[in-house]
Amino acid sequence: MQVQAYTHVLRWTNQIAQRPAVQRGRMVNRTMGAPSSQLHERHDASDFDTQTQDKLTGPL
Repeated sequence: MQVQAYTHVLRWTNQIAQRPAVQRGRMVNRTMGAPSSQLHERHDASDFDTQTQDKLTGPL
């Protein structure tokens, strides 16, 4: 079956994806996409504010 047939599951996954903790978790170990969404290593909660790739490499 197509996933589109499961409207409640789609709604639930979209709702979960909007949670701040889920958005932060998806940044960890990410190597593709916008540099601001890449956090190669996480050691502290402040790393989300100070250690993303755009802050480490500067403007392109």
